[in-house]
Amino acid sequence: MQGPAHGQRKDSPAGGLNHPHSPRTGMSSLMEPGSVAPTFNLPNANAGVGQDSMTLADAMGENGLIVAFTCNHCPYVVGSEPRIEGIAEKARASGMGFVGINSNDPVKYESDSWENMVKRANKGMSYPYLHDSTQEVAIAYSAERTPEFYLLNNESIVVYRGRLDDSPRDPSHATTSELDDAINELLSGDNVTVARTESIGCSVKWKE
Repeated sequence: MQGPAHGQRKDSPAGGLNHPHSPRTGMSSLMEPGSVAPTFNLPNANAGVGQDSMTLADAMGENGLIVAFTCNHCPYVVGSEPRIEGIAEKARASGMGFVGINSNDPVKYESDSWENMVKRANKGMSYPYLHDSTQEVAIAYSAERTPEFYLLNNESIVVYRGRLDDSPRDPSHATTSELDDAINELLSGDNVTVARTESIGCSVKWKE
């Protein structure tokens, strides 16, 4: 695990990061616990929640923020939807922000187009659903899968990165609750015991 001084970027705008390696060819993870999360400014497909476009500062709550890389079609996301909504509700009740970001290539995966994001949001999504059409934010966060979660404290420092639990497709088989545990520890003022896990899900669908 990287410490706060390793790979840290202070308030780095996602659009201004230049990565010499493609995320599809083994780019090393740069965003780890202890890093300062890059900001962003992305359009919001969920007209009923949040602003038309949102930055990290807009999304940040008094006690922190959860950034979830997600999409419309991935079965791991679909299987996790009720739990993701539960985490979003807990975040709001605890003074934390929650946003979903879809970075998938909508050309190859039409189900992840802006129009289909709007349709999904209109089915009762309770949090802003942001469109990373250039994939610059996914690259800035070194996101790998959907769903994948980044828990930030109120200074935008990543305190947890990884999965929600160990069975995203089937909640009846889940034996862990790493994201929820990390939220509880952050809110209690404790260090997060398990700050990094490997996300379980579909790969981000990168553009060619």
